[in-house]
Amino acid sequence: MSEEETMSGETGTVPHETVPREDGIVLGPTRYGKAEVRVVHVAKSDGEHDIRDLNVSVALSGDQADTHLTGDNTKVLTTDAQKNAVFALARRHGVASPESFALLLARHFLSTCPYIDHARIAVDEYAWDRVPDVRSRHSFMRSGRETRTALVHRDADGTTSVVSGLKDLVVLNSTGSEFHGFYKDEYTTLAETDDRILATAVDARWRHTNAPPGADRTAEDWDKAYERAHASLLAAFADTYSLSLQQTLYAMGRRLLLDEAGVCEVRLALPNRHHFAADLTPFGLDNDNRVFFAADRPYGLIEGAVARAGAPVPGRAWE
Repeated sequence: MSEEETMSGETGTVPHETVPREDGIVLGPTRYGKAEVRVVHVAKSDGEHDIRDLNVSVALSGDQADTHLTGDNTKVLTTDAQKNAVFALARRHGVASPESFALLLARHFLSTCPYIDHARIAVDEYAWDRVPDVRSRHSFMRSGRETRTALVHRDADGTTSVVSGLKDLVVLNSTGSEFHGFYKDEYTTLAETDDRILATAVDARWRHTNAPPGADRTAEDWDKAYERAHASLLAAFADTYSLSLQQTLYAMGRRLLLDEAGVCEVRLALPNRHHFAADLTPFGLDNDNRVFFAADRPYGLIEGAVARAGAPVPGRAWE
């Protein structure tokens, strides 16, 4: 791993210890934090409650070489303190949206410990719906919706990036999809088809161009932007007559960029949830694409990025 690579392989900061020690070994980039802090915030107003259910992961980096090289922990903000801050800030400021809460946490950690110069906050939000047709305004059921995500990076100089997203958005087109004309080698057995089920579980993330992101956005703005992006992805999936899942991926990314002026890049991962027509001939039955076997593994995984020409350099935004 080179000096400018991070654990994820993205471009990052040069490690603080760049001069080789006497054994020729150099400490590379590091970060540390408290992962998967589960915090549920209940907002109470005149007998009506609202819930935000989050899974928060904090990762901090900066002048942390001493603890790795000598065990000197003078500059370490404990991960336990990081966990406590998540709960305390939720109480003091509430949890209005994943993006706004992540930005709040990033600013907090950079202002708390002078030895930290970069904060990475990743948030998953789990959706809850109100129980319908009941008098209670404090009864909820876990939604079957996708998981909403937010990823914030912030440097000590205020440089900030925000990546919103979602995962496990399960969608299916029962027709309107073909797959043929592909390259064939000696191991190719897949039959070509001009009518198939196309199904996937969308993992999509989109990078905002605001500079700095969130400076003029309220929590309501973030929520509305998320719903618009969600709608754009669904519309593109439904409206695209697909000759490949790769084509659908590009259409989804393109649609989101056309609909959202404040987004400069979209990255998607689409597992192909294969549905194979069941062979019913042993039973004297035909099967004109009415009965399918849903195979959960192995599966094709299609990944890609769609960006505006001249999009700003992402820096550490995707780490």
